[in-house]
Amino acid sequence: MSDPHAQFSEASAAYLLLEDGRRFDGVTIGARGTALGEVVFNTGMTGYQEILTDPSYTGQLVTMTYPLIGNYGVNEEDRESETPSVAGFVVREASRRASSWRSKGTLHQYLEAHGVVGISEVDTRALTRHIRNQGAMRGGLAPASTSEAALMERIQAHPRMEGLDLACGVSTQSRYEIPARGTERFHVLAYDFGVKAHSPKLLSEAGCRVTVIPAETSLQEMLAEVPDGLFISNGPGDPSAVELATEAILRLSEDGVPIFGICLGHQLIGRAFGARTFKLPFGHHGVNHPVRSLDRDQVEITSQNHGFAVEFAEDGSIPGAPELRATHVNLYDGTLEGLEHSSRPVFSVQYHPESAPGPHDSRYLFDRFVELMERRKSGAGAGPPQS
Repeated sequence: MSDPHAQFSEASAAYLLLEDGRRFDGVTIGARGTALGEVVFNTGMTGYQEILTDPSYTGQLVTMTYPLIGNYGVNEEDRESETPSVAGFVVREASRRASSWRSKGTLHQYLEAHGVVGISEVDTRALTRHIRNQGAMRGGLAPASTSEAALMERIQAHPRMEGLDLACGVSTQSRYEIPARGTERFHVLAYDFGVKAHSPKLLSEAGCRVTVIPAETSLQEMLAEVPDGLFISNGPGDPSAVELATEAILRLSEDGVPIFGICLGHQLIGRAFGARTFKLPFGHHGVNHPVRSLDRDQVEITSQNHGFAVEFAEDGSIPGAPELRATHVNLYDGTLEGLEHSSRPVFSVQYHPESAPGPHDSRYLFDRFVELMERRKSGAGAGPPQS
């Protein structure tokens, strides 16, 4: 039997340096080298493979607050994209064993195989508290032999998340199709700004043939498809830097085509109708965030991953977008988590109802999207979602 400690026998000293000068020491896991990005923390206890492969984490060094990561290894089923998207990975302790019948390898092997620089033995509690108090900031992972001055110079030269259009860079270069499970009921176009695999999978299971399209697909191409619905995916970066979806959102919704957006898609829908977005101090990243559904008067425990939000006024209105109304509110900080149009079949949420990873409290939103397409197809009208 192989030695479970062997993968760390040659582990070298490494450190994480933040742009404000705070340093955290540890040892390398995964690939060796230097990684730069925005440092954020995720509060999930499990789901690290889904987090690693979530395109919304492009350009970020992700810190896991749970102290032991990697204990059930990695597998083929839990990937949200083909390869990891994170810029780097930070953990307190990386499990030396992968104990699961589904496991195909260890976390260390997975990171190394995909060239992801990671660091373990970091005081992630202190790091999380620092980010929580000071806000997300740029940082760098590097071997201990790298001088702080040299690494800081690279960190300061690295672009901030504000103003970055990262979504188009992670979008598919060519369209592809996911057939409906069973009888095909609807044809849905899915705008790929960094789509996670579970979203089109759930639509497929609901009888939708899903055509995933590149971010730069023209409105004319979309109209030629005569879709039953438009899904706008999650994705990384600043929504104010992404303008490609605006024309499609306005035109298709005017024609009565139901539109459902999540995460970045939610922000793009808000901006299309006049709302503004802003950068959150440290974002929402985890699988345990409470959100209140205003219409259902219920609390949903949600999976979240975003650093920006749509502006929301104290009186409940959405500044700049009088046709939109709030449907969900974050119970941690009162930020807007969901909206819908007053007369068009358009709705969106800031969080991840596909729940990969995370609880299943919000999967009903996919059913609501299907109901809107059913209403339109039956000639019942193209009004707003029925809560």
